[in-house]
Amino acid sequence: MSTLKSIPNQYIESLAISSPHISSKEICQLNIAFHQWQKEQFATQDITNILGARANFVDHVLTKLWCQHNLDEYQISLLAVGGYGRGELHPYSDVDILLLTQESIDKELEEKISAFITQLWDVKLDIGHSVRSIKECLKQAINDVTVATNLMEMRQVCGNESLTTHLQPLLNEDVFWTSKKFFVAKREEQLNRHKQYNGASYTLEPNLKANPGGLRDIQTIGWVAKRHFLADSLEELVEHNYLTLNEYFELLECQDYLWRMRGALHFVAGRSENRLLFDYQADVATLMGFGDEGKIAVERMMKRFFRIIGRVAELNKMLLQYFEYAILQNKIHKNAVILNDEFIILDGQIKATNQRIFMRSTNIMEMFLLIAQNDEITDLHPHTLRLMRNARRRLISGLKDYERCRQVFLEIIKHPRGLGLPFTLMHRHSILGAYLPSWQSIVGQMQFDLFHAYSVDEHSFRLIKNLYRFSQKEHSDEFPLCSKIVQRIRKPEVLFLAGIFHDIAKGRGGNHADLGAIDALEFSKEHHLNNHDGRMISWLVKHHLLMSVTAQRRDISDPEVINKFAGIVRDEAHLDYLYCLTVADMRATNESLWNSWKENLLEELYNSTKRAFRRGLEKPVDLRSKIRENQQQALKLLSDININNDEVKDIWRDFKADYFLRYAPEQIVWHSQHILKHDKNKPLVLISPTPYRGGTEVFVYTKDKPNIFADIVSLLGSKCFSIHDAKIISSKKGYTANTFVILDQQGNAVDDSLRALEIAQSLTNTLSKEEPLIKLKSLPKRLEQFHIPTQVSFVETKTRRSTLLEIVALDTPGLLAQFANVFQECELHIHSAKITTFGEKVEDVFIVSNNEDKALTEQEQEILTAKLCDNAAF
Repeated sequence: MSTLKSIPNQYIESLAISSPHISSKEICQLNIAFHQWQKEQFATQDITNILGARANFVDHVLTKLWCQHNLDEYQISLLAVGGYGRGELHPYSDVDILLLTQESIDKELEEKISAFITQLWDVKLDIGHSVRSIKECLKQAINDVTVATNLMEMRQVCGNESLTTHLQPLLNEDVFWTSKKFFVAKREEQLNRHKQYNGASYTLEPNLKANPGGLRDIQTIGWVAKRHFLADSLEELVEHNYLTLNEYFELLECQDYLWRMRGALHFVAGRSENRLLFDYQADVATLMGFGDEGKIAVERMMKRFFRIIGRVAELNKMLLQYFEYAILQNKIHKNAVILNDEFIILDGQIKATNQRIFMRSTNIMEMFLLIAQNDEITDLHPHTLRLMRNARRRLISGLKDYERCRQVFLEIIKHPRGLGLPFTLMHRHSILGAYLPSWQSIVGQMQFDLFHAYSVDEHSFRLIKNLYRFSQKEHSDEFPLCSKIVQRIRKPEVLFLAGIFHDIAKGRGGNHADLGAIDALEFSKEHHLNNHDGRMISWLVKHHLLMSVTAQRRDISDPEVINKFAGIVRDEAHLDYLYCLTVADMRATNESLWNSWKENLLEELYNSTKRAFRRGLEKPVDLRSKIRENQQQALKLLSDININNDEVKDIWRDFKADYFLRYAPEQIVWHSQHILKHDKNKPLVLISPTPYRGGTEVFVYTKDKPNIFADIVSLLGSKCFSIHDAKIISSKKGYTANTFVILDQQGNAVDDSLRALEIAQSLTNTLSKEEPLIKLKSLPKRLEQFHIPTQVSFVETKTRRSTLLEIVALDTPGLLAQFANVFQECELHIHSAKITTFGEKVEDVFIVSNNEDKALTEQEQEILTAKLCDNAAF
């Protein structure tokens, strides 16, 4: 019987072997009461006691039922394995057991075991069980490192002790698993697990157990130590001089936090759960004592979590490297390469030869410059890492305070390999934060939303790595335009520094771009950059969102939009830097949200702005000339495919002039040739056979009637398409031409002709009906955590014929159709829409006019705002 941690007598008295028979129903009731007691104790009790108490409680339940089934009369032993074997049983964790038997079991015993296991399920214990003889245990364990690991952690609960006593020494023999073989297998297991998470610890919905730096990484250290040193605890590694006392307590502190977090997650989820999903985070934060302010409490909790797993990952790496040298004793060491008096290269790792090397803090930065200068270096030696960790903890102020450190930092940033391995190691081992205190402030800073996939520091790191990748010729085929720009600009370090500072002020309050620009300018002065470079870095930080906002939320086919954007950017040099920074930023925010639509929008905005610069901003586009040019080019293309120009011009007379301004000649040709041969009494629906700006273009030409826009967006939404752009043009004779750019759930254009045909047929059928198609779905559970009040703002423009408004709201099902119905109710005409989704939030832009084809009055704006806010409330 385990003697782990004591629990209140009322939960174990009725489970005593001497007490009367207890039913499954009574045990279930006892289990529920025990869970409630655990939850009440969670806020004040040490988490070790909480986990040990459950293991102890389960021990009593199993022992009681074992005796009730008379299994104590047979040659069979009940062993706890896995986390249960370690006495670390979280509130809803599986209970893994091994029933250890003689060589064979008879039918009577088999039936008793079956009845015992069945009752364990009846009492609501999530049992993972196996029935094996000693011989079978060894045979399976030799071929499966997971089975071997479980057996190493076995603990007798009840039954025949002689079987356990017989098995235990066999597990310590080399014929079972040699220390070397076991280490290699566990290291490979960890590498494969980390690959599943793309090596990223800082994802915003982490797996507390399997994530890099999570509980499994601590357990791996323990397993390897147990096999090599026969150590029963991490504390024994201190005695073996593989772990310092400070490192041991650091590991315990990290483990304690992760245990508490996992325990709270179990209580909140009401089941065994390791994934800290957004649905649970606010309640977990409250249970852990971070407050009940929702978003703020979650960000506090997650910031500590990210810093914890960074420490675990670092300790795990260092200790496994030490184990590698100790366990793989026959590893061939190449001759050491002497770098200078303080460092050598050993097996590709940079090793300090002087114990006091980092007493001079500047040597930390000098080491990373050495790594940049010597491409044969692949990592830090564990001895070097330990010395650097100790030095980092002793730092009183930022490394940036030292003039030599400032010089070396710039040398690293400017070095062709500086943003490769050196920068990665500086980030992973918190040297970047030790150098820039403002960077340390964003380490682990999360943003509680569905848009940003990483913490702020991890996002910034990935952005910089994207920029660095643009500079490498071997990757030029990935983003040709970015690569072309970065590889020809004279000072790429300006771009890299802008990347470091672009989000450095997040979490401070206020506009992070403005605050970051101030920090960047101050940094430039401290590092003696010339005024031009300093102002460029600061400008890029201040305006790093400008290009993405313009591309995604404004009509970039409008010359006025291009001229206004170009006026802020000022020249081609600023445009080059801003374009590359924007692409790197958007890709580093959330890889799953980057798509060819966004890529094409940015490139089109870049090229349009470049043309505007070369034409001269003081020479705006002549709109009438542009319309004539588009018409002439379209007529030529139509003539080439034998379409009668007179018939085409007859159709065109029905369209207003802005149709020919807002569509390219190729689009006008595509529309015209189909309208010519179509029955105008029926809706015409066209699906572009090739992508347009990376998306699929849906063109609808039909008689105008109420709710057309709402019906179209409702149907496309029901087909799981996202709408990114819409143009609505009314003809003089009561027809409407609507164009939508859509992407599928993977962010791709439609490339299946059968699916395209199905979309066209569904839209045709819907538009032929008189009843509007509005289907509201319930709010997805995932969105219940987010509270985003609907905001409507009106943007001042030069025109008096229309009004531009922006709507920010929670991305609820059918939201776009609801907006369309409000516009219809207010008798407004929609001219265009730009639909942008940022995770759980939408930021949509509409251009509308009233029924007199004029801009909205103040009263109309107030009425519209009230109705939009009412309809968006879910």
